[in-house]
Amino acid sequence: MNHKSEHIESIKNTNLKKAFFYGILASLFFAFTFILNRSMNLSGGYWMWSASLRYIFMLPMLTLIVWKQQGLRPVLKEIQKNPWKWFLWSTVGFGLFYMPLSMASVYGESWFVAATWQITIVAGILLTPLFGTKIPGKNLLWSGIILMGIFILQINHFHHLEIAGMIQAFSLILIAAISYPLGNRKMMLYCPPAFSTVQRVFGMTLCSMPFWLVLSIIATVTRGLPSSGQLCQSFLVALFSGVIATILFFAATNLVRRNQRQLALIEATQAGEVLFTLLGGILFLGDSIPSSSGMIGITVIVVGMIGNSMVTR
Repeated sequence: MNHKSEHIESIKNTNLKKAFFYGILASLFFAFTFILNRSMNLSGGYWMWSASLRYIFMLPMLTLIVWKQQGLRPVLKEIQKNPWKWFLWSTVGFGLFYMPLSMASVYGESWFVAATWQITIVAGILLTPLFGTKIPGKNLLWSGIILMGIFILQINHFHHLEIAGMIQAFSLILIAAISYPLGNRKMMLYCPPAFSTVQRVFGMTLCSMPFWLVLSIIATVTRGLPSSGQLCQSFLVALFSGVIATILFFAATNLVRRNQRQLALIEATQAGEVLFTLLGGILFLGDSIPSSSGMIGITVIVVGMIGNSMVTR
């Protein structure tokens, strides 16, 4: 019996390590969202097109992957069983996540959006009571330290932004930060255990498509069609962030789906987006190198992530 328990515990630890690695790797690819969205805004691209094109490009990519894996028909059958749940939580998890996040890129540099987006770490923890689990206090404490590091990181940049712009950006990112983990966790509950991560992402992308088509129609009427440059960069966002990063992150959360404390840890790995976005902004957008307070903030973020990991293990 003890040997069996040790074997089960070993599998759990292996899954946690794998999920943690997937989470960090996902944060690297998610960073492309903030960098490329900011780049599109700087070149005159419309944020509505940046938002809708990502998912419009994602759909054929995911359809091809799921079809090759012979998983297309089961997803369509499952959607037919519970269409309203699929359409509702897919729109929340993808639509109400990415539309406000794209709009927020208008108000500040890529590092600002990426750093403020880390509110989703705390949002994910605070959502745990909705799923029948107590809030993991120690994880919440370490996540608070991560957010403190993010605040320190931003101090020297506050004077560059208008108060009204900061409030608007913060409000938009707050909506996105709550919607993403909420939609993801709800769909984990409704999807059959046999579904792969790719199947779940495909189903959510398909069911959020009415939202994106309406948004693209509005964009066409208000601003016209997107430029070739925006089409190209939106395709890269769809590939790197929409497909690769989303599948990695959903695979990570799926590995620890039955443990809310470990799930909170995996969602906390997305703080790595701040570091990767800062580096990408310096290399590709000409952003300034962080000041001494910025380096302190980065250190606090890393300490918070390590502490979160140690507490969970």
